[in-house]
Amino acid sequence: MDLSTTYMGLELANPVIVASSGMTGNLESIIRMEKNGAAAVVLKSIFEEEILLDLNRQLKEAQQNPMIYSGLSETLDYLDLHIREKNLGDYLKLIKQAKKSVSIPVIGSINCVSDEDWTYFTGKIEEAGADGLELNLFLNPADFENKEFEKAYFRIIEKVLAEVSIPVSIKISRYFTRMGLSVKALSETGISGIVMFNRFFTPDIDLDTLSLVSGKLFTTPEDISETLRWIAIMSGRVSCDLAASTGIHTGEGVIKMLLAGASVTQLASTLYMNGPDQITRILKRVQLWMEEKGFDSVQKFRGIVSRQYEGNPAAFERMQFMKHFSEIN
Repeated sequence: MDLSTTYMGLELANPVIVASSGMTGNLESIIRMEKNGAAAVVLKSIFEEEILLDLNRQLKEAQQNPMIYSGLSETLDYLDLHIREKNLGDYLKLIKQAKKSVSIPVIGSINCVSDEDWTYFTGKIEEAGADGLELNLFLNPADFENKEFEKAYFRIIEKVLAEVSIPVSIKISRYFTRMGLSVKALSETGISGIVMFNRFFTPDIDLDTLSLVSGKLFTTPEDISETLRWIAIMSGRVSCDLAASTGIHTGEGVIKMLLAGASVTQLASTLYMNGPDQITRILKRVQLWMEEKGFDSVQKFRGIVSRQYEGNPAAFERMQFMKHFSEIN
C-alpha cells in the first residue's frame, strides 16, 4: 500500500503528523515519534507571550537599580535583544538537533497573539533548517477591544511570507464570522497549508471552591465532527493543502479525514493517552482498510466523499439534518 502524500509541498511517507505539543519539545521524543512511523513533526510552539513576559520582568528589575538603568542608558535595548536571542536560541538548537537526528520533515511553530515584533523569529527558524513553519494564530475571539480581529490574520501572513521562503501554514480556530469565505480568502494569501482547528483552553467551574479550573485536557473521538464537516466543505475550494486536527484518535478517524479531503492529519491527544506506538497501530489500520476496499494508494480515495457534494456542500448537512429528524416518530 502506498501511504505517501504531500503537504505544504513536502513529500511525506504517510498522512500522520505529530502536532505541536509537549511531545515534540525534546529530541528524544521526536526520534521516538519517527521510529513509530510519524511522517513529520510540528515542533512545540515558541510562545510570543513567554518572551514578552520574561522581558517585562527583567526590565522592571533593571529599572529599580539606578546603577544599571537610566533613561539614557541602552539597558532596555540590551535586555530586549538578550532575552529574545536566548529564548530563540534554545528553539533553534532543537531544530538543528532534530534535523541531524531524523529524516522526516521538521516544521517549526510559533504561537502568536499579535502581528508585531515576533516576525523577527521567522527568518532565524528558516536558517536553522526547519522544513516549514506553522503559525498557530491564537487570537482571542473574546477580545472586545480588537475590532480588526480577522484582518490581523492577513497582516501576520503578509509579514511572515515576506521574511521566509520555506512553506508556511496557519493553524486556525473555528471562530470566524463566515468560516467558508474566511478560510478561502486565507488560502489565497500564498500560504501552503491550513490546519483545522487549534484547540482553546476548556474551562470548568469547581462547585466546592467556586473557582475556575481547567476542563478536559484531551480531545475525544466525538470531537472529530466539527473538523470533519469543515474539511469536507472546504476541500476543493481552497488554494492550499488542508490538515485535519482535533478529535482524531484512531485509524478510522484518519481514514475519514482523508475521504473528506485532508492531505494529512495531525495527532496529539491520542498519543498522550496511548503512547507513540499508537501511530503504528493507526497506520496498520489504514493499510488494512485500503486492502479491504481495493485502494493501492492514498491518492486513490482522498477527497472522494467530499467530491460527491462539491456542487453544494451545505446541502449535505441540511439533507442529513432533515433525514434524521423526519424519521423520529
